[in-house]
Amino acid sequence: MNRRRWSGPELDIVHDQYPRVSTAVLAHRLGRKPWTVYQMAARLGLRKTATYMASPAACRLRRGDNVGARSRFQKGHVPANQGLRRPGWTRGRMAETQFKKGNKPDTWVPVGTEVVDPDGYRKRKVSDDRTLTSRFNWRFVHVLVWEKRHGRVPLGHAVVFRNGDRTDIRLGNLQLITRRELMRRNSVHRLPKALAECIQLRGALMRQIRRKAS
Repeated sequence: MNRRRWSGPELDIVHDQYPRVSTAVLAHRLGRKPWTVYQMAARLGLRKTATYMASPAACRLRRGDNVGARSRFQKGHVPANQGLRRPGWTRGRMAETQFKKGNKPDTWVPVGTEVVDPDGYRKRKVSDDRTLTSRFNWRFVHVLVWEKRHGRVPLGHAVVFRNGDRTDIRLGNLQLITRRELMRRNSVHRLPKALAECIQLRGALMRQIRRKAS
């Protein structure tokens, strides 16, 4: 949405009144938001006068004079409702609908449960820590199988299926590749099959050449 342009008369009013009038009041007179008036005043290089800054209207702008101290709670203040809320206290029938300690939602499943996600990957629940998001409580099974033999997946790498079959979670069918290679593969799979095979063969050939050269 385009912002309403400033007219000449409006700019004259800002020039004349901003230094000595509350920005909120001036914005109301102009039919604009206060922040737009602040922005325009800054662009025009305008500042509030010393008289305005010393007035009660400038309390939000002043610094170092402890503005609002009289309306704050003092140290040692005792809240009016102190002691009224006891452990387990609830108003009306709230207690009947509150979650009880140890309550588990209907979607809860035990650690060790395996499911298949919408993308066809098998996942296993490895933790029941409800302080964590679900992605930390669930791990991909093919990654767990690879890590059991080789250790944690290095940063910037991913475990993929050699034959592309996400249900074939044999260790021999799992391969560690870089995220960059994974992105390239995902891009290649969108190409026509013959072209994708040529690109993959070229990549394998170049890896062999680099390996021999090293």
